[in-house]
Amino acid sequence: MTRTSTTADTSTTTDTDADADTRVRGGRVAVVGALGLAVVALAAGPVFAKGGVSIAAPHTAKAGTTYTVSAQGDDDASSYVKVCLEQRKGGTWKPLTCGAVAARGGEARVVSHPRATKRGSEAYRAVVYGMTGPKDGHALRQRTSAPVTVTVR
Repeated sequence: MTRTSTTADTSTTTDTDADADTRVRGGRVAVVGALGLAVVALAAGPVFAKGGVSIAAPHTAKAGTTYTVSAQGDDDASSYVKVCLEQRKGGTWKPLTCGAVAARGGEARVVSHPRATKRGSEAYRAVVYGMTGPKDGHALRQRTSAPVTVTVR
């Protein structure tokens, strides 16, 4: 079967059904290819691990008394996690104490009771370390909280 079409300049062109089927099939292949590419692009997008860290401390403390600094955290990218508290001393962060190791899906916690010895301010932050095993000697820092400041008066 032959199909005839007329253009604006009154010339006629003739296409066979085989040529029309080839164009339609080529268009379908292009659409399927584009959809496949879109699916692969979406599947290969970035994957972010869930987790977080929080720290709590009083705003002020009286000199000579103890106060509580606590933190909790988790990270789904690590098999095991532990949370440690750090204290700023002389411009650098020094480890204060660490809590128990928690398995994936659990939340690691740490509590410290420092004594306010002199007036001024003390800064603390919490750090979540990811571990491959409960006794992993090479824990990797995963998350760090914003520092909190306790004013000792």
